[in-house]
Amino acid sequence: MARPLRIQYPGAFYHVMCRGNKGSNIFIDNTDRSRFLFLLAESLETYSVILYAYVMMNNHFHIVVQTLRPNLSEFMRRFNICYTGWFNHHHGTNGHLYQGRYKALLVDADNYLLELSRYVHLNPIRNDKLRPGDYRMSWRTLQEYQWSSLPGYLRDDKTKTHICYDMILGMIGGRKAYQRFIIDGLRNDLESPYVHVKYQTILGSDSFVRRVKGRLPDKGSNREQPVFMKIKRQTVDPEVIIKRVGERLGVSRDKIVGRHNRGIARGITSELLYRYSDLNLRQIGDLLGVDYSSIHKTRCRLQKQMSEQKHVARIYEELETTINDELSNVEI
Repeated sequence: MARPLRIQYPGAFYHVMCRGNKGSNIFIDNTDRSRFLFLLAESLETYSVILYAYVMMNNHFHIVVQTLRPNLSEFMRRFNICYTGWFNHHHGTNGHLYQGRYKALLVDADNYLLELSRYVHLNPIRNDKLRPGDYRMSWRTLQEYQWSSLPGYLRDDKTKTHICYDMILGMIGGRKAYQRFIIDGLRNDLESPYVHVKYQTILGSDSFVRRVKGRLPDKGSNREQPVFMKIKRQTVDPEVIIKRVGERLGVSRDKIVGRHNRGIARGITSELLYRYSDLNLRQIGDLLGVDYSSIHKTRCRLQKQMSEQKHVARIYEELETTINDELSNVEI
């Protein structure tokens, strides 16, 4: 049977799940779980992906994300390779950690994101045999379970910086309302959102499916590989970005492009190119005269500099405003 298409476009929402190979555990200890979250946060930042919900079970995980660029496959490939490498090194094993490639559903956020978040957060008690009145025990279990995004949805002091809570909480009216929403899910026999999945890949209304189908080619690929879908979006010419950075920092193009240039001009340029041009990390590296891994390290270094040095953050924000002004002048 042919694999379902990977439908990718800027701003898309996904429910992603990975299961251990042959049902084996992908988390053995809390060191694994902590490293998983560290690598997830790092990958989210690298690929401009927004995380809304997650849960880590012993032999699988669920994440609900939004990609600002059409790069789910790129994001998941890097993230899964990094965690598999960590797991094998930490436990002295080798080979495949996951059971095939990840499963991903394109999600109609307007109609299903809220319900999907509840489905994900209820996973730790999914197999509980509940009797009427037993929901209180499951509620305590959920409150004590630390390996999901639920605590930050229930309490403000439990939030994590790499998770976006506002959209889902805004859909229901805040944390108290979300708590009632979760408890209601424990007290009632809820229908799984999966029953509304269409074409094996889309969780959405009929109108959403029609809009998505308008983005697909006439014929699907018969090759067993992800399909990288793109739609037209506003971008800025890479050379314009390099020029604007040079003007703001008073440096020539040669001071930005070149293997031995490591200042904030290189870091800011790398970040702006990734966020506002159509170049991927490898193409950015080719343009700036360095390899793929150097661009990733440069962007990470810039994030650290911006968090520690206010003037660096200010310069980046000013340049981002300048680039957004460029976008407003692009003809669509």
